[in-house]
Amino acid sequence: MYKNKRFFGVIPARGGSKGIPRKNIKNFAGKPLISWTIEAAAQSSLLDGFVVSTEDEEIAHISRSLNATVLHRPDELAIDEARGIDVAIHALKDAILKGEQYDYCLILQPTSPMRTADDINACITKAGDTCADSVMSMYEVSDMAPEKLKRLDDDKILPLIGSEGATTSDRKAGIKIYKRNCAVYLTKTEVLLRGELFGEDSRAYVMPADRSIDINDQVDFDFAEFLLAKQTEQQKEVV
Repeated sequence: MYKNKRFFGVIPARGGSKGIPRKNIKNFAGKPLISWTIEAAAQSSLLDGFVVSTEDEEIAHISRSLNATVLHRPDELAIDEARGIDVAIHALKDAILKGEQYDYCLILQPTSPMRTADDINACITKAGDTCADSVMSMYEVSDMAPEKLKRLDDDKILPLIGSEGATTSDRKAGIKIYKRNCAVYLTKTEVLLRGELFGEDSRAYVMPADRSIDINDQVDFDFAEFLLAKQTEQQKEVV
């Protein structure tokens, strides 16, 4: 709880994965990928409760072995087309039916293993301090100017937003650009229950790029393991 507001976390983890088969329980740096998110949620001092939403018995077994509460999700929410917001709404409604009341709901995807309990707490703190409709974790996109974005028309390069001119755009020119990193989606329950993820007042929690890896394919997986190994080695050197 923070400032008399209660926060509920949902870890969506279905068994199917096309990019990396059985991704959520694939060994990542010595333990199942999902365990990194479960441990971060459990270590958060401000999260009032969380569940792992899954249809998969092996994921459920691993989650329970880490003392996480598991919620069985219906088959229609376990298909490729199922939206994360619908999974979160299902879990939130289940909590409400059990007599639990929450002011905010967080979606914590297992594909963001570099996210920490401190990141979760920082998002919660920002929500409590600002009363925002949502708080989204983001990172600054380097080497990017809007003019660099292009579309192809029969192999011909055409501008997507605006003309780049006669030469390439300077990456340092213009405003800073940010992208959601999928580590934390935090939304007021009243906003979420009406089918919205952002609301009118959405705030940013900016994370460093090396903690913003969202694992979608094997390249992401390998790079995240490399970054984690590097960070671990640096921490040993400091000690």
